[in-house]
Amino acid sequence: MSVPRIASLVPSLTELLCALGLGGRLVARTGFCIHPRKEVVDVAKVGGTKDPDLSRLRELAPTHVLVNVDENRLETVLALRQFVPHVIATHPCAVADNLVLLEQLVQTFADQPGVAERAAALRADFDAACAALAGRAWPARSVLYLIWRAPWMSVARDTYIASMLASVNWQTLPAQHGGSSGAGRYPALAPDAPEWREAELVLLSSEPYRFGERHLAEVQALAPQARVLLVDGELLSWYGPRAATGLRYLGHLAQQA
Repeated sequence: MSVPRIASLVPSLTELLCALGLGGRLVARTGFCIHPRKEVVDVAKVGGTKDPDLSRLRELAPTHVLVNVDENRLETVLALRQFVPHVIATHPCAVADNLVLLEQLVQTFADQPGVAERAAALRADFDAACAALAGRAWPARSVLYLIWRAPWMSVARDTYIASMLASVNWQTLPAQHGGSSGAGRYPALAPDAPEWREAELVLLSSEPYRFGERHLAEVQALAPQARVLLVDGELLSWYGPRAATGLRYLGHLAQQA
């Protein structure tokens, strides 16, 4: 059995690796990879998702580095491929892609003890959460999901977040697709954009921008007809072991909204 040395440059993938029993194989993480704390606290930090310290990564000599199309820059990935034997690129864009991601990691680390069994448990929990939402008829709602302020930024309909919201028949605004990569996936909104007036709900995410109570009045003034809610961005945007919990959270949110 080989002993992989894994670096993760994506917070949700770091958490997934630990859920699969691979936390002990982590040799590097970003400063944003904070879950699960007990397993990652002593793992070396190598900067952020957009600007990892490649020199430090080279010193740590990972055999595998996990990256994501939305989270990491292409130039970073190309540089990593110059000295890392296995760069594992991920790109979940839909809720169902959690199963693809699980299979991708199971195949990559198939020789590691317990990985297949833990993946099966995660898959069963995910399937149950999906089935619970699919078993209900959810009324259609127009939703503006905000991830950033100054400028205001939302999500395109072909993002993972939009797919999560669609699980309860919430359609994101603007009504556009952003493509496989690039800024179009997270469109900016001017204060006078029509989407503010079209939204029935405005969801203020806790990440990457930390929206809080202080922003409610400002957003309500931009969308006076809408209900404005603070939501847990980790549960709605992190794929991996958080997906099933996120779907259950979303179902509860939809019942209350």
